Amino acid sequence: MMHRNVGDLVSNRRVVSLPAEASVRDAAAQMKSAHVASVVVTESGDEHLEGIFTERDLTERVVADGLDPEKTRLSDVMTPCPITVGLETSVRDALRQMSNNSLRHLPIVEDGKVVGVISMRDFMGNELALLDREKELMESLTEVL
Repeated sequence: MMHRNVGDLVSNRRVVSLPAEASVRDAAAQMKSAHVASVVVTESGDEHLEGIFTERDLTERVVADGLDPEKTRLSDVMTPCPITVGLETSVRDALRQMSNNSLRHLPIVEDGKVVGVISMRDFMGNELALLDREKELMESLTEVL
């Protein structure tokens, strides 16, 4: 299997970001327009990552709770201080982070700025299969011990 890093997955992609004061409706519109499933939440006028807002957040934290998307601010429903990786992180390590922390989206930060977001759909089948085999091996080893 070819060893790739997450930088290989995000080259030539635009990061969709909004300030924490933006409404959920603004985020949903940006996600639809850009054909993405998440937006990074940054400080106004800055690239500093404050959080991430995903389709899952929209469903579970806004719609299911009956909140008004026009009045609800991202700061109220985002995942604050998300786990991140750097551009040189291997795809395997990024996948492991996502699996271990039940993440579908993982921001990539370089020099303190968000340079991309990867999602589970960015990974090839053989990379996911390798992670599954590693999990099965670890489970079988812990059962023996």
